[in-house]
Amino acid sequence: MQDVIIIGAGPCGLSAAIECQRRGLHVLVLEKHSLVHSIYSYPTHMQFFSTPELLEIGDIPFSTPNDKPFRHEALAYYRGVSRHYNLHIASYEEATAIHRHEDGSFTVHSVTRSGEKWEYQARNVIISTGYFDHPNMLGIPGEEMDKVSHYFREAHPYTGTKVAIIGGSNSAVDAALELIRVGAQVTIVYRRDSISEQIKPWVRPIFESMVNRGKIDLRLSSRVIDIAQDHVIIESELGREKILNDFVLALTGFHPDRKLLFQAGVKMSGEADKPVFDPETMESNVPGLYVAGVIASGSNANEVFIETGRKHGVLIAEHIVASRSGEA
Repeated sequence: MQDVIIIGAGPCGLSAAIECQRRGLHVLVLEKHSLVHSIYSYPTHMQFFSTPELLEIGDIPFSTPNDKPFRHEALAYYRGVSRHYNLHIASYEEATAIHRHEDGSFTVHSVTRSGEKWEYQARNVIISTGYFDHPNMLGIPGEEMDKVSHYFREAHPYTGTKVAIIGGSNSAVDAALELIRVGAQVTIVYRRDSISEQIKPWVRPIFESMVNRGKIDLRLSSRVIDIAQDHVIIESELGREKILNDFVLALTGFHPDRKLLFQAGVKMSGEADKPVFDPETMESNVPGLYVAGVIASGSNANEVFIETGRKHGVLIAEHIVASRSGEA
């Protein structure tokens, strides 16, 4: 029997694994994709908003020549930390169900890529799943078309095409700037009257310059209401407009997957659909079951970042150890 099973090998799950392992607990991490899959899913050339020390886990320095690290540096860093602590990670194995027994222990069911089904016994479970598998859908005609993506990786495939970007956050602005460098015609459609106030400060003036110079067509207080093969329909206070279009990037954010939480009996609170847990210990209303990272947030996935979620592991590990001492 494992002392702890952690579901999710993102930075917050890895941090929890390290903190538990440091305290002598036997830990298994189940990850349905690859290590730090959410970071892998970021745009290829993305630069973080945070400084490297705010992304560190396990007291391992994040060395980089840049003030703000890039995606590829973060991937290398978290791979290195995992090797350093020799964490037991079962990649490409998805946790499908959690069952709590009368004695307080758990059975975690999983399935591998090849379809093999496994069962693990654990005294405690930590759910630290991310959200990149679950984009916020628009719910408009044409959203299911191949020309539409909720993810942006690289600009090259869009060279010389007409691209509509839906959204006004950092991801939308970064994508727009990369796209115009490869000769794409870019239209940003955003429902608010100004782009996000959280745009990276070293990026905002460049973006605004490109808008002012007509390199990027920024449509504020507008929304895409229909997507067709060769055009989109945009609606604003001025009415509806049809513009020619080859691709749509719907960069409208993501939301956590609550399936395992619901199935395990974790309650939700408030309109934000936030799991019930003790912020001092991160233990949910189900004794022995904890939440760490973005899964602890409400409907706004931006409520918890790596910078804050990485600290959840210490709270959890200390509570688990203290609970075991109390039982003894």
